[in-house]
Amino acid sequence: MTKTDEIEDSSAPLIEHLAELRTRLIHCVAAFVVGMFLCFAIATPIFNFLTAPLCAALSERGQDCGLIFISPQEGFFVAIKVSLFGGFILAFPYIGMQLWRFVAPGLYRSEKNAFLPFMLASPFMFLLGASFAFYIVTPLAYDFFLSFQQFSAEGEAVVDGETGAPLSVVFQGSAQEYLNLTIKFIVAFGLCFQLPVLLTLMGKAGLVSAEGLGAVRKYAVVGILVLAGIVTPPDVITQIILFVVVYGLYEISIFLVARVERKREEQLREEGYYDDEEAADDAMMNEFDAEDGK
Repeated sequence: MTKTDEIEDSSAPLIEHLAELRTRLIHCVAAFVVGMFLCFAIATPIFNFLTAPLCAALSERGQDCGLIFISPQEGFFVAIKVSLFGGFILAFPYIGMQLWRFVAPGLYRSEKNAFLPFMLASPFMFLLGASFAFYIVTPLAYDFFLSFQQFSAEGEAVVDGETGAPLSVVFQGSAQEYLNLTIKFIVAFGLCFQLPVLLTLMGKAGLVSAEGLGAVRKYAVVGILVLAGIVTPPDVITQIILFVVVYGLYEISIFLVARVERKREEQLREEGYYDDEEAADDAMMNEFDAEDGK
């Protein structure tokens, strides 16, 4: 066999993997396009569903629920954004399945058993976060925003004392701006709810430890506060809710990582690979390092 033949034989598996990856990506794109067209056909009912928090807040104030288009093309772009968002949600289970079928053949049985629960937990946690944002956070946020409208106790416009002219400050929202803000809430909370899944997976891979996560807790608090200020509007109530939820998820992640570490130690101890004396020495050294750091 010539050197050229050896190179060609060794490159064949790579070409096969690239061809399979291309096929998987084509299937994912096709599923996304199909989901997008389905959602575009029912874009109006989906948009009406997404306006429920706003309509509830307006109804409590005795106002009609209505949004406006401030440009001729805004209605079309609203339908496109709804279809893109809904198409991705519909196609996500199929995209996840294609990703799993591409990665699974290269994993050992133990790795498959370890990785599969995280694949199932990720969409569940995103859905949980999105539901929390839509049914709890957005109603509070829009109730806060609408409180800045100006009406008298009789329901008439407030009168400017200097000019005597009626001063009416009421909500006339853009449909596109409302959709952008609502999707931002849903995506932000959905991604934040991935924190336990991500940290637990990293703990299972040995990239983080419960002790390390606990040691950087004060930095995590600062980071979560910054995150709450970025992904939420200038609403103190919403920012506090996001901070409390994400910090709670961080503490849950520490507990899950510690549980993963205990199971790993038990397994290694049963197999005879875990040295209790060496582990005690490592713990003592870590304690000394922590005291020196203080």
